[in-house]
Amino acid sequence: MTVLIVEDERTLARELGIFLHQQNFTCTVARTAREARTHLADTPFDFVLLDLGLPDGDGLDVLAEAKQNDLTAAVIILTARGAVEDRIGGLELGADDYLAKPFSLPELLARMHAITRRRFGLHKPLVGCGAFELDLQTRRLLHQGQEVSLSVKEFDVLSYLVLHKNRVMTRLQLTEHIWGNLPEAGFDSNYIDAHIKNLRKKLGLLADVEWLETVRGVGYRARL
Repeated sequence: MTVLIVEDERTLARELGIFLHQQNFTCTVARTAREARTHLADTPFDFVLLDLGLPDGDGLDVLAEAKQNDLTAAVIILTARGAVEDRIGGLELGADDYLAKPFSLPELLARMHAITRRRFGLHKPLVGCGAFELDLQTRRLLHQGQEVSLSVKEFDVLSYLVLHKNRVMTRLQLTEHIWGNLPEAGFDSNYIDAHIKNLRKKLGLLADVEWLETVRGVGYRARL
C-alpha cells in the first residue's frame, strides 16, 4: 500500500521509510505541512503517518484540511505531544489511531494491519478468493494450505482487487496503489495487464479463476 510519511525529523522519517519499504509499502516523505498538502492533493494514499509538530504549521490543521477535501486514507498520528487534548483533537478530526513517540516499529505495523482489517470488515488476516486464501499479514497466497509463488507486485495487484471485491478498479487506480507517484514510476498501463496475465496463468493451473474479471476498456474486478 502507499504511505505518506509526514515527519520533519530526518532520521525518524528515514527509519520509517526503510522499515515500511521492507514490508512492501510504497512510501513518500513530506517534511513540512506545505509538502504534505501538496502530496495529499496530488496522490491518493492508503495511509498517512502524521507528525503534529511540523516546522511550518500544526499537523492537526493539515488533517482538518485534508478531511474537508474528502481524504480517504487512514491516518495514524505520530507525535511527541502527550496531552490528552491533542489525542482527542486528532481522533475527533478523523484520525484512525494515535502513537506517542518513541514507539515501536512492529507496533506501528500491527496497528496498520488492524486498521486495514477494520476498514475492509475483516475479522482475521485470511481473505478468501475463490479456491484460494490471501494471508495479508504474511503476504502469502494459499491453495489448500500450500503457498502459491507470487512476485511482490503480483501479490499487491491481487490483494488490492480482493480487498475491493466486486468493484471495478481502473488500471490507473491499480498503478497508483502499487507504484505511487506515476511520473516518477514511468507509468505504463501494460504493467497491470502483464501482472493480471501472470496471475491468471499461475492460479489457473490450480483452480478456476473466472472471478478475476476484465472490464473491457476500464480495468479489472474480483467478483467474489
